[in-house]
Amino acid sequence: MSITHADDELFMRRALELARRAWGNTHPNPMVGAVIVENGEIVAEGWHRKAGTAHAEVAALDTLGRRPNEDAVLYVTLEPCSTCGHTGACTEAIIAAGISHVVVGTEDPNPKHAGRGLQRLRETGIRVRSGILADLCADLNLIFNHWIAQGTPLLSAKMALTLDGKFASASGQSRWVTSNSSRTNVMLWRRYFPAIAVGGTTVLQDDPTLTSRIGEEVWCPIRFVFDRELKTLDASKCPQLYSDRYADRTVILCSEKLALGAGTKTDICLWPLPESRGHLDWNAFRQRCVEEKIYGVYIETGPKLATAVIENYLVDYLFIYQAPKLMCDSGSPGLGSLRNSNSMDEVFAFKEPRFIRLGEDLLTRGFIG
Repeated sequence: MSITHADDELFMRRALELARRAWGNTHPNPMVGAVIVENGEIVAEGWHRKAGTAHAEVAALDTLGRRPNEDAVLYVTLEPCSTCGHTGACTEAIIAAGISHVVVGTEDPNPKHAGRGLQRLRETGIRVRSGILADLCADLNLIFNHWIAQGTPLLSAKMALTLDGKFASASGQSRWVTSNSSRTNVMLWRRYFPAIAVGGTTVLQDDPTLTSRIGEEVWCPIRFVFDRELKTLDASKCPQLYSDRYADRTVILCSEKLALGAGTKTDICLWPLPESRGHLDWNAFRQRCVEEKIYGVYIETGPKLATAVIENYLVDYLFIYQAPKLMCDSGSPGLGSLRNSNSMDEVFAFKEPRFIRLGEDLLTRGFIG
């Protein structure tokens, strides 16, 4: 039975669905899904569940439990690895199993390895096609792709705005700018990232939990609070972040100058950071994340923090949730400072932007250039 391009996309979409079952669980590894097709039908499926477990290709072969038929086609969302890690090279497992045809979504993002797995398969006579739904397959692993190529965590900023760029009313009331659909989507991204961050002002005003709540699952990432002056420790009411059952996953990012005397005031972990231009040094924060093997941070911003991270290129990626509403109030907190820009050449442009409808809202996300 001949397989068409439409068939390729159908089976690759199924592999993507399988990969997403491990949403947020595989760091530092990528999410990967695989299916084995014989006579136009899926006969086995697999996905990488978490670091240290079988890769998707091996999981699918194990599920099949026998030697594949001669016409068997393996679909996998990411180029099979060609180097031996904890679980061995997937290229060798595919060759040993007798698979004669492999279809790949996207190549390995590591410049040192990209294409090597495909080359190894072709050298043994296996037919290989790549680039099927490559954009979707690559987008699945934003954190992994950035880490493997740059060696640094993916720092992203999330904000919820009206059409005229306002975060709240002039009184500061911000519940809710966007719809329930947008807030549900935020929970998914909180589950995707291994760490989440907010400013100290947000902690004092909103007393957030910063957990991901999807259905009955409550999951807590590492929780960072940007609090240079340790104002949150002086609050009359202890923030939830510092006293709930996940308190040991909370970290306050503060000035080195203030950290010395603060250690006896709290059991919460402090990360003292140097200052730069009156703010915490984000390069030092990024490097500390590298040392602690924190591969991505989802930063939920208010107007001051959002403006700072964009204008100073402190983050790599943006999530902007926009509601079809207009505040039309110059006194309302909004995005941007008085930059006195002279032309449209001074805009901050998205790279690889994506647009997703969430009920009546629009999510625009992408790399900031």
